[in-house]
Amino acid sequence: MAEAVSLYKGPARHHQRYPEMGTGPVPIEPYISEDHYRLELEHVFKRVWLYACRVEQISQPGDFIVVDLPPCETSVILVRDQQGTIRGFHNMCSHRGNKISYDASGNTDAFTCGFHGWLYGLDGELQFVPDEHNYFDLDKGCLGLSPVHVDDWEGFVFLNVDPQPKETLQQYLGELGAGLHGYPFEELSGKVHRFETVVNANWKLVKDAFQETCHTPYQHRRSLPDAYRNSDNPHTRLIDIGVLGHHGRASLFGNMAHVPSPVASHAYAHGATIVSAALSDEESKETSAPGVNPTNSPDWSFELNVFFPAFFIAVARGSYFAHQFLPLSVDKTLWQSAICYPEPDNMAEQFSQEYSRVMFRDIMVEDGRQIEETQSMLRSGAKQHFILKDEELLIRHTLFEVDRMIQEGLAAS
Repeated sequence: MAEAVSLYKGPARHHQRYPEMGTGPVPIEPYISEDHYRLELEHVFKRVWLYACRVEQISQPGDFIVVDLPPCETSVILVRDQQGTIRGFHNMCSHRGNKISYDASGNTDAFTCGFHGWLYGLDGELQFVPDEHNYFDLDKGCLGLSPVHVDDWEGFVFLNVDPQPKETLQQYLGELGAGLHGYPFEELSGKVHRFETVVNANWKLVKDAFQETCHTPYQHRRSLPDAYRNSDNPHTRLIDIGVLGHHGRASLFGNMAHVPSPVASHAYAHGATIVSAALSDEESKETSAPGVNPTNSPDWSFELNVFFPAFFIAVARGSYFAHQFLPLSVDKTLWQSAICYPEPDNMAEQFSQEYSRVMFRDIMVEDGRQIEETQSMLRSGAKQHFILKDEELLIRHTLFEVDRMIQEGLAAS
């Protein structure tokens, strides 16, 4: 009988499914070029659907949240109107351009410009102008807030600042979005821990650090010594990688023989954590989402879902976490993260979640240091290309998709 071939050893296999991506070196120039950065803003970020918030953040009529989008050069108000519809508007008064809301969130019956008192309803219509008769031919019906396209998927609210998007949100998310239908996002969004920082690095470089796991044995050798590797898979190779239109996904390996520390054992016993959620648990209820562990691997830890251009959702049993990377300049990125759990029922579950929150934070700190150190060297000119292995297919896909959109945009202009 022939010996079984391990998924985690042997020659490259993921790139064979996507020959259009190529296998050669990829250029560093897109990570440092000001010209390329401006093309990304114009032809990528201002044309696609971007994650904005969870529906729970604006659950009641009058609830609003302000979403600042530096790559789109705007600020957007998302508000739930009295009929329960979520609406989006540029945060800009029709009079002289002042920001309507300086508050990051709240609940209101109407929006009033603090500069001259113009008042707008939750539907964006201009309702009142002080000293209205002192203006010239004022038509309030044409001077409402400028709308932004808004839609939601599985409780995640997305927006698109393109006045005429080429795709609906459902079309844009495509197979990746459909594959997560059935995952209990609402149930697991009861307790959300959020983090935000600015990283001195290009947005793609920040994103790249989360599109592969082959750095784990080295960069996370203290925080994650053996949770995602073992003797059969010493290099943390991925179980599976898929390119799904604009987006990508990967199934991550988990070491089912991982032995936690005594303190970690207490946390694992009372709820899912960033490590224990991924590991074998006979009492865990499997999700019915078809895109979660699609190969039914017994080594599965969690599913990484990469929504182009820069939004990640990693789902496991009992928890999920998310990242978004918004460019501020060619070498500066706003990094927003959240780790999400059900509302804890007791102190033991609260301890488990707090342990996981701190662990998540510490791992992110390790990643942030490496990313900034890498960016600091890219302009040296010492190297002109990155050399990618098979496990780094999704890095190659990001560059492929960015270039495709830029070329399409230039051809249409």
